[in-house]
Amino acid sequence: MTSASPSPTVIIIGAGMSGILAAKTLHDSGIQDILILEANSKIGGRIHSVQFRGHTVELGANWVIGGGPRSNHLYEIAGKLNLKTYLSDYGNISANIYKQEGGLYPKQVVSAALEVAETRDQFCTSFSARLSASGHNHDDVSILVSQRLFKEVPTTPLDMVIDYFYNDYEDAEPPRVTSLKNTIPRYEFLDFGDQTYFLADSRGFESILIYIAKQFLSHKHEVIRDQRLKLNKVVREINYSKNGVQVKTEDGSMYQAKYVIVSVSVGVLQSDLIVFKPHLPQWKTQAIYEFDMAVYTKIFLKFPSKFWPSGPETEFFLYAHEKRGYYPIWQHLETELPGSNILFVTVTDEEAKRIEQQPDIKIQEEIMDVLKKMFGNDIPEPEEILVPRWWSNRFFKGSFSNWPIGYSQRRHMQLKEPVGRIYFCGEHTYSRYLGYADAAYFAGSFPLSCKHTQTNT
Repeated sequence: MTSASPSPTVIIIGAGMSGILAAKTLHDSGIQDILILEANSKIGGRIHSVQFRGHTVELGANWVIGGGPRSNHLYEIAGKLNLKTYLSDYGNISANIYKQEGGLYPKQVVSAALEVAETRDQFCTSFSARLSASGHNHDDVSILVSQRLFKEVPTTPLDMVIDYFYNDYEDAEPPRVTSLKNTIPRYEFLDFGDQTYFLADSRGFESILIYIAKQFLSHKHEVIRDQRLKLNKVVREINYSKNGVQVKTEDGSMYQAKYVIVSVSVGVLQSDLIVFKPHLPQWKTQAIYEFDMAVYTKIFLKFPSKFWPSGPETEFFLYAHEKRGYYPIWQHLETELPGSNILFVTVTDEEAKRIEQQPDIKIQEEIMDVLKKMFGNDIPEPEEILVPRWWSNRFFKGSFSNWPIGYSQRRHMQLKEPVGRIYFCGEHTYSRYLGYADAAYFAGSFPLSCKHTQTNT
């Protein structure tokens, strides 16, 4: 078992994907005198697998992407581990959109609306390319502005839920706040392919991170036992000078090092959880505060019996409400977890924040009201509900980052630039795959270089 130095060369704060990759990168380059401090009781961060009524479900990262011109490290690791993954088929969504007061929209009506949405999306992509080609850093608009230029702004419940499916479902924030030039095209799919695989394995998505961690941390079976990893260590203060850094944790422990790598979410950086002494310079705090930390929440429900359509092309269904984002995207797990009778609904942004401030029973009542409108009043009550609260959790303060309109490339370089002996990494620092676990993977691979770009991986 590798021992931990009382004064390591580098302290890594956070043992999510980015923090673990940063530690591995240092270890592989010969810097093995490291210490990882993790606030939670296990590694993973926003890769978070839990047990729900005898099944493993993912509160955070859930999909791996493959089939594209570039290899996807996470997809390849999932293959090496023989993790159970299932291709997500959204192809027949036109037959699975429900009206606000119940009943399916006619397929031909939805098909026409989807055709408009696809053409609009293509216009947004080409317009984004023109903005990028202009070479002017300030030339940017929101996705909503590009829709206005196309003269097709979603206003009806049907059009809004389809637009939500195209945008909010990926960005976790609405088009009116999301940068067009820095979001579209979606390089995650251009590079890795448009085949998205839903991971549903009893070992959980976490097993990918454990596989990576086991390559350099001492372990026994699936349990990391390396003394250089300390769990339940909540960092509250970082003191830094030209000579080194001192890190203080909530339990009163103090650690000294030459450098520190901060891999916490941008939401945590925006909160008062970690105090920097001296204060970070204004250019750095502005870069942090001006970025967006979005909320993407999957709410799981276990029922005594199935009452929704199942079989091919029924896995995903949408609910069109006059209030954009009101319990819009639904998925059943009959393919992945046969007989589990588990549904989950995805909510984002302000709705996600509103919902998670309510008690579970109130959330369940709202959900049941929606389900009864879709499937009738005779459906059974759920046996259990699971509501993640990413926004309220002080160790995350959201699910993943999103690039807001008006945030420049120069500002983003400042977001990932070091301050003295403090370095920063995380999915928010890798713009090409912003928000995805892949971004965290690549960001952690360059922990001590602020000059890396997305194209040199």
